[in-house]
Amino acid sequence: MDPHKICFIWCVNDEAWFSESERYVDSLRVPKGFTVEKRCIQGAKMMTAGYNEGMKKSDAKYKIYLHQDVLILHRDFLIDVLSLFQKEPKVGMIGMVGVTHIPENGIWWDGEEKVGQVYDSHIGRMELLSFARREGDITKVEAVDGLLIATQYDLPWREDLFDGWHFYDLSQSMEFIRAGYDVAVPQQKTPWTMHDCGVVNVQNGFNEARQCFVAHYLQESS
Repeated sequence: MDPHKICFIWCVNDEAWFSESERYVDSLRVPKGFTVEKRCIQGAKMMTAGYNEGMKKSDAKYKIYLHQDVLILHRDFLIDVLSLFQKEPKVGMIGMVGVTHIPENGIWWDGEEKVGQVYDSHIGRMELLSFARREGDITKVEAVDGLLIATQYDLPWREDLFDGWHFYDLSQSMEFIRAGYDVAVPQQKTPWTMHDCGVVNVQNGFNEARQCFVAHYLQESS
């Protein structure tokens, strides 16, 4: 594992979106002494499989998994994320928005204590989502949204449970917590990312994945 390497990993099915996301990555300031690599996974049958493929192909200690329609606006993103990881070795995983306690239905955005910020277009138009701010550099959470996930340790993504495009992010959050790590959302003065996802499609296996998540993570631990 190379402690001075950062790897960006995308699952890609739209070259135009990916090119724009990559352009923003290329404009980020790179911490001194670090190198950046990029892994573009084409034709992934599910998010977990694509991310596992990207993870296995890279020896970077720090990996950033992001959607192809995510733009990183904060030019010091890498510097700040690395600083947080180095100051907080128990934090295994960072996301841009999340929830301190996952509600019983498994849908994180229905939770009462949401944190973080992002520009997002899930309702059909771009808007600022800005949730509760806490004191300190990070807020520990139970789950983060998968628009962007940064890690400093490798854990397998659960292909055996999630064979589509939903709840892989909450699953990975819980896997890190079960492994003894913390999951966190950083303090952001302004949003570090923009997610131009459009209206969320909940017809392509969302409820089936939700039920799987609830059964495996919430009911088992209750």
